[in-house]
Amino acid sequence: MTDKFILRIKSGQRVFINGAVLRFDRKVAIELMNDAVFLLEQHVLLPGESKTPLRQLYLIVQAMLMAPESRRQAEPVYFQQMENLERLYSSAAIKEGLGFVRQQFTSGRLVEVLKTIRKMLPIEAEVLKLPADGTLRNADSSEEVETAA
Repeated sequence: MTDKFILRIKSGQRVFINGAVLRFDRKVAIELMNDAVFLLEQHVLLPGESKTPLRQLYLIVQAMLMAPESRRQAEPVYFQQMENLERLYSSAAIKEGLGFVRQQFTSGRLVEVLKTIRKMLPIEAEVLKLPADGTLRNADSSEEVETAA
């Protein structure tokens, strides 16, 4: 059975669906009736914000989601970054998270990869002794996602 999702978007905010960028001039709820790959603006990382190794991995996977036609070119960069991360970090929590990322990526679940990386950002910040906000940007956004029954 296909999951249905309801996205609640604020006026002026964007959502990325199957590689398309949509901006709404008013508050809107969108019900996705079939499988679609979507990314909310609050979860989009800008290139200048990728200042840590995990954020760089996030940016690579995000590019694959936002421009599916670029996936073939981005995969070698993804695999190289994963190797770098596995060598760089000795943290058991990060290594475990990278294992999940690898499994999700292999299964083609790129949205899940991004969710896992977002959960790992506070751990990385602690390891690197950086402020631990764990957020990307637009953290105060009230965009919502709910699964429709």
